[in-house]
Amino acid sequence: MSPRSSVGPALSRRSGLLAAVGVALLVLASLTGGWWLGRQGPSSSAELQSRQVLQREMLRLRQQQADGKASDVEQRRLLQLLLALDQPAEATQLLEAMADQQPDRWSLRLLLAELRRDQNDRAGAEREVRQLLNLKPDRIEALQLMALLQLEQGRGAQAQTLLTAAYVAATKPQLKPQALPIGLILADLMQQRGQLEQADGLYRGLAANFPGDVRPVLARALLKQQQGNSKLALELIANARAMKPEQWDARVDQVAASWGLKPLQRPTKGTDTKKPAPTTGMPATRMPAGGIPAPTAPSLPQNPASAAPPSP
Repeated sequence: MSPRSSVGPALSRRSGLLAAVGVALLVLASLTGGWWLGRQGPSSSAELQSRQVLQREMLRLRQQQADGKASDVEQRRLLQLLLALDQPAEATQLLEAMADQQPDRWSLRLLLAELRRDQNDRAGAEREVRQLLNLKPDRIEALQLMALLQLEQGRGAQAQTLLTAAYVAATKPQLKPQALPIGLILADLMQQRGQLEQADGLYRGLAANFPGDVRPVLARALLKQQQGNSKLALELIANARAMKPEQWDARVDQVAASWGLKPLQRPTKGTDTKKPAPTTGMPATRMPAGGIPAPTAPSLPQNPASAAPPSP
């Protein structure tokens, strides 16, 4: 379920930031992985046979669901199969019932919103996300998706008002940890709306308030690079690396090198004895725009039949 935003080249280049679909994938990877498989279509007799096996299993579980005898695990397996076999309307109906039955499992509601968005039902998707925000206004994943939905519908100002209110609530009367991810999303949205100076100021404020976190520094480096200021971008990346050299992700150096920032290259073997510990979620080909690294797609099985039922 990859995001397919059409709100402009900038958002397309930085799709990982505002698109909460990646969050839904990470939360329910076994389900959404099935959807990806379903869209590939059988390419061999073995895959066709596997698909037929899945269809028979789906029919059996569908009947159990209709009879009211499907367990929670069986419901989730049925949802996975519906997605794998490209039945989004029925999957949406099942997921809506599951989300209503298990209101504490907010990830189900989030995935439901993303399913509706994928079917171009943005009003329905927004309704689902609003339910999440009514219960927890600072839930990062819901804020991400709501901002994206509003931006896609030409309501960028409304999205910015929403994120600004959430950011203020996370900073006053005292600074809360949620202020960092919310601020990063807000700064990215400002960039999408052409408010580059405001975004730059917010990044600097986040870096000052969270001095141990490299994300606002890296996000500002990306902004400066996009503005053509490679020298400052290089300085910012070097500063970020100096914060936590033992945790530095060498892939950021690779991105910087692709910008032509050759001085950032690591010393040759023998002059640098520290091994970088990879950080989670860092894209291999670009900087983490806005500070929240783009979610990586889950590891997907090659054969639909090998998709295991989701864990409780």
